[in-house]
Amino acid sequence: MHKKGILFIVVALVMASMAAAGVYFYLKEMPIAEAKAPETRPVVVANGDLTFGTMLKEEHLKVAEFPKSSVPAGCYASIDSVLHQTTKVFVVAGEPILASKLSAIGGGLSVRVPEDMRAMSVKVNEVTGVGGFVLPGDRVDVLVTVDNVGGVLNAVTKTILQDAEVLASGTKTETKNNQNVTVQTVTVLVDPDGAEKLALAVDQGSVHLALRNPVDRSVVVASSKDVRTVLGLGSTEKKTVYRPAPVRTEVTTKEPVPVEPNTFTVIRDGKITKQESPNDEKVSKRD
Repeated sequence: MHKKGILFIVVALVMASMAAAGVYFYLKEMPIAEAKAPETRPVVVANGDLTFGTMLKEEHLKVAEFPKSSVPAGCYASIDSVLHQTTKVFVVAGEPILASKLSAIGGGLSVRVPEDMRAMSVKVNEVTGVGGFVLPGDRVDVLVTVDNVGGVLNAVTKTILQDAEVLASGTKTETKNNQNVTVQTVTVLVDPDGAEKLALAVDQGSVHLALRNPVDRSVVVASSKDVRTVLGLGSTEKKTVYRPAPVRTEVTTKEPVPVEPNTFTVIRDGKITKQESPNDEKVSKRD
């Protein structure tokens, strides 16, 4: 019995080995199905971060493969299709270059200025420019302070623009007293009337910017403030006291007209006479 059991085990092992070998060679001969790669399309993308107003050159662009199902509308397949066009918005590295983001005319900041609007720049510092926190896309109010208005040592502040969009902000170098000085500037979008107000404010006084919440688009009716009003010293307007004009008395040198005394007319004996009283005997004859 012991020998028969060992023989049975050996036969079972041989048969299992043969079955395993058969499965191995069967699977080995089967063709391996290759994963099918998705179909792609070439898309022109930014080679780096681009600011608005950038005229596109070859170094600004590259071609990337996008899945066919993910190709955005308005994209370009070749770099030559977008050369020498100008970006109207900020574009980040790897972002597709779309027709809606480009302008075929103009360049620089002018492509950001809508029709019937103007772009004007003002010099600011850390105080008047809100500590350098005014960035493109922000909205600001513009205030001007002018000295000696309505009297010596009486400054007046007035809000001349509200809810103006900031197009650009940055620094530039100017020469002052034979030295290079870094000046911060902010460019705002205004209408023609606002451009005149801002030009006058820059020429006549000092300009301050007030940063607004981006969702606050309200226009507030604000009156001008002067030194005496802010300090509670009363109005600076001078009150005019009206007095009646003196009566002019004319002095004349004419002699007084003599007044004749009262007389009575008496008719007596057919004669007409005048006398000072009815019974007065002194009479005067009338010819």
